[in-house]
Amino acid sequence: MGITTRAVPTRAAIASGALTSVIVGASVPVTGMLQQYPLLTGQAMRYALGAVVLLGWVRLRGGRLPVPSRRDWPALVALVVTGMLGFNACVLYAQRYAEPGFVAAVLGASPLVLALVAPLLAGRKPAVPAVVGAVVVVGGVVVLSGGGSWHGPGLALALLTMAGEASFTLFAVGVVRRLGGVAVATWCCVIAAVAGGLLGTVFGGWQVPTVREGAALVVLGIVLTAVAFGLWYFAVAQLGADRAGVLIGLMPVAGLVASVALGAQELTAVALLGSVAVALGCVVGLRGRAADADRPPRVELAVQ
Repeated sequence: MGITTRAVPTRAAIASGALTSVIVGASVPVTGMLQQYPLLTGQAMRYALGAVVLLGWVRLRGGRLPVPSRRDWPALVALVVTGMLGFNACVLYAQRYAEPGFVAAVLGASPLVLALVAPLLAGRKPAVPAVVGAVVVVGGVVVLSGGGSWHGPGLALALLTMAGEASFTLFAVGVVRRLGGVAVATWCCVIAAVAGGLLGTVFGGWQVPTVREGAALVVLGIVLTAVAFGLWYFAVAQLGADRAGVLIGLMPVAGLVASVALGAQELTAVALLGSVAVALGCVVGLRGRAADADRPPRVELAVQ
């Protein structure tokens, strides 16, 4: 028996974060299949399925799901309220008062919020590469989305959507460090399923989904929730919230690729320019070391 050290490759973390953004961005057409389905109960079913899949993954690997401590519960509940249920509701209602391009442009500012706020919450100065990269990403998203107009509460709802996107990561940072990404994703899904089910019973009610809606719920529950959540929190744990945040800019790029592939829109020079800017911002923002890179690597016992 000897002692070895294992460091998770940065490339794997970057790939995980990028894949998460691609999944979320490309899933927009799937989410649109639930426009006529009750919001809260639909979310409850989606997150319940995600929790089952994640629990099955934990058991399959022979592990046990860590139980959050008293200090973890407030962050988990806040994450669910703002970054999951609240975010989904804001996205839906924002598009009733603003063009999708405007909502996407405001949402694209979340990498800059993460680059500035996450380090401050951790008691350190923002990293220059992360901030510069986030600024470039934000500019690329604005160019890519084409901006757009809004009326009434459209601006406020778009800003709340952006805040919800950022809080999905910010509230998770400390808990992920203590419990691990899969555990955080699992407990958040459990909380969201219960809360969505209770609220949905009062507001919106339950109804049997159509085959189309049922297929959408299955895809969202397994791919967009169980897989994407686990991958994202893995990336955040390894890269830091500020560096991982720039990868959020890949969401509208993935949405553009999906739309072009489905024939829903044409690829324009402006959209291509915005996509290149987002890619450049990601390269710049991911330079340097993770926030916890000064920590010694985890020591594990390995049988030689």
